[in-house]
Amino acid sequence: MTIREIILKFTNELSEISDTPRLDVEVMLMNVLGKVDKLYLHMNLNKEIEKELLEKLQKMVNERKLGRPVAYIVGNREFMGLDFYVQEGVLIPRPDTEILVEEIINICVEEEYRKKERIEILDIGTGSGAITVSLAHYIKNGFLKSFDISDIALKIGKKNAIDNSVEDKIEFIKSDVFSAMEEKDSLKELKFDIIVSNPPYIKKDVIPTLHTQVKDFEPYNALEGGVDGLDFYRKITEESSKYIKKGGVLAYEVGHDQAEDVYNIMNNNGFEKIYIKKDLAGIDRVVIGLKL
Repeated sequence: MTIREIILKFTNELSEISDTPRLDVEVMLMNVLGKVDKLYLHMNLNKEIEKELLEKLQKMVNERKLGRPVAYIVGNREFMGLDFYVQEGVLIPRPDTEILVEEIINICVEEEYRKKERIEILDIGTGSGAITVSLAHYIKNGFLKSFDISDIALKIGKKNAIDNSVEDKIEFIKSDVFSAMEEKDSLKELKFDIIVSNPPYIKKDVIPTLHTQVKDFEPYNALEGGVDGLDFYRKITEESSKYIKKGGVLAYEVGHDQAEDVYNIMNNNGFEKIYIKKDLAGIDRVVIGLKL
């Protein structure tokens, strides 16, 4: 079979399970062919594919038919122009989260941050390490602590830090939100310039209604944010005052209908100059405030 025939055949097979069947096929095919790019596919549509490679692709397609996300099948996801290894047990990085990372980077090019020898940043919820590693990569004077309760997340985060050559700028620490700040002597006196988090924010009763590739494959603890989805925003905001410097930044990604609630939580806890950023779809996606 040629690349053209393969794309048409498997796109049709995945049309019922996926909203992006052709893209799914192309991503898996690029992986099978040795991580070639999309231009290679389009320039070689008439190229015949070897039988063993076709069989490997068929196995991937069969996994996708069961709802397994493409990122888990191929073992990676691009984020902020960097490559991240992902597997079951960590949340797959989303493009929406890039809005949060980009805004933190923009803040760090302001003069008061640019002249600092070290910008101390805490990322609560390591996941794949997407936020942590991206900030370490793009903020040259940024040094990070990355907290997660999941051993798998910490392991994957470390791997992605090493793969992207920023491991010397990050310390990965097991912590239930801020618990490590009280448990580790090395952290007890530390305060941060920036605290950032993309916490679990999906309402408990909404999770069963999610697409099978999310609710059946991605980690529940990285999704569920309590009855109203705001549990972690309350906890992090309330406790952050003890660990953030005067004038420091608290920055969140939020669900599509949560920006106003998170704004109010931050306002009620003494944060000022709070503002909201929209994602590319025009949805309120990021909430940021200062602790003055």
